[in-house]
Amino acid sequence: MTLMISGVAILAICTLLGALLGDLLGMAIGVKANVGGVGIAMILLISARLWLLRRRLLTDAVTLDVKFWAALYVPVVVAMAAQQNVVAAFVGGPIVLIAAIGGLTLCFGAVALINRLSGSTETMDEIEAREGQLLGASSDSKGKRA
Repeated sequence: MTLMISGVAILAICTLLGALLGDLLGMAIGVKANVGGVGIAMILLISARLWLLRRRLLTDAVTLDVKFWAALYVPVVVAMAAQQNVVAAFVGGPIVLIAAIGGLTLCFGAVALINRLSGSTETMDEIEAREGQLLGASSDSKGKRA
C-alpha cells in the first residue's frame, strides 16, 4: 500500500509542478491558458523516476508503480485535449490550419530524416530468418556432439 501511495505522490507533485509551469509559460507568452502543462508534468515524472533510480532511492515496486502511472498518463492527455473547443479555434482564423499543416509537415520531415540517417535496417522477416538460422545451427552442433 505504501508503494502505491509513493507512486501517486510522485505523480501528484509532477502534475502540480507541470500545471504551475504551464500557467507561468502561458502568462509569459501572453496567452490566458496553460501552455504545455501536461507535457511538462510528463517530462518531470520521467526525470523524477530517472533521478531517483540513479541514486538508488527507487525500489523495484515503486518503479513499476511509477511506470504504471506514466502509462496511464497518456490517456489523460488525450482526454484533456478532447475537452478543448476545436470549433472556437477554427473560428479564430486560418492560423490554426497553418499551424496544423506546418506541424504535420515537420513531423513527416523529421521521420524521413531519421529514417535516412539511421542507415539500412532489417525487416522483421529478415531478423526472424537470421534467428532461425542461428537456432538451427546451434541445434545441429549439439546433435553432432551427442
